[in-house]
Amino acid sequence: LRGARIFIARSSFPTPGDDEFYWVDLIGLEVVNRDGVRLGEVAALLDNGAQSVLQVRDRDAVDAEAAPLRLIPFVAAFIDKVDLAGRRITVDWGLDY
Repeated sequence: LRGARIFIARSSFPTPGDDEFYWVDLIGLEVVNRDGVRLGEVAALLDNGAQSVLQVRDRDAVDAEAAPLRLIPFVAAFIDKVDLAGRRITVDWGLDY
């Protein structure tokens, strides 16, 4: 099966536990800090071996592709709340980080 693509219906996914999320559900969520300042939206995630990392980009910037890419570790120390229904992630992260 090397190189083969495998597709599974979303309905077959196991239900995630508390504080567990499928990456696909996080992409596109708005990211704000504790002060309510919008940092951007989740463009992608990456796994660096130690933890997952949110790649956050401000799509509202004049040149969205040139907007800074923020890399926020997806760990409890920085992630305050993930609200899937409200499509928002609240983080302990500053604009100048």
